[in-house]
Amino acid sequence: MVDVKKHLNDAEEKMQHAVMYLEETLDHIRAGKANPKLLDGVKVEYYGSHVPVSNVATVSTPDARTITVQPWEKSMLREIEKAIINSEVGIMPDNNGEIIRLAIPPLTEERRKILAKQAKQDAEHAKVSVRNARRDAIEALKKLIKEGLAEDAEKDAEADVQKIHDRYIKKVDELYAAKEKEIMTV
Repeated sequence: MVDVKKHLNDAEEKMQHAVMYLEETLDHIRAGKANPKLLDGVKVEYYGSHVPVSNVATVSTPDARTITVQPWEKSMLREIEKAIINSEVGIMPDNNGEIIRLAIPPLTEERRKILAKQAKQDAEHAKVSVRNARRDAIEALKKLIKEGLAEDAEKDAEADVQKIHDRYIKKVDELYAAKEKEIMTV
C-alpha cells in the first residue's frame, strides 16, 4: 500500500508543477496593466555576469500604466535601459537620469485576441502535462498488480488519481479564465 501512496504523491507533485509553471507563464503575458514581472526575463550585464533587472534595481508600479526602474547604482542606468530596449518586452523606456519609466500602452483589440490565444495555448500545455502525470501514475499502478497489489486497491488508487487530475484541470481552467478576463478587460 505504501507504493500506491508514493505513486499518488508523485502524480500530484507533477500536476502541481504544471500548474505552477502555468501561473508563472501567464504572469509574463502583458495584459495592458503594469506588472513588475514583465521585466523578469530582462537580463543586465553586472560585473561580468548576466543578472535579472530586479537584482540591480528597484522595480515598482506607481500606477496601473507605469513601471519604474530605479537602479541602485547610477552607473547601471544605461545598461538597464539598453537591456530593456534589446529585450522582448516591446516597450521603449524613458530615462530621466535617475529613474527609467516604462509607459504600458493600452492593448488593441487584435493584440488582446492574440494574447488570449497565447494564454489558451499555455493552459492547454499545462493540461497535457497534468494528463501525462495521470497516465504515468495509472501505468505505474497497473505494474503494481503484477507485483501483488490487489485489483480492487489498484482501481481505488486509479479513482484517486482521477480525482487529483480533475482538481488540477479545474485549477488550470480557473487560471486561464482569470487571465483571459484580465486580457480582455479594456
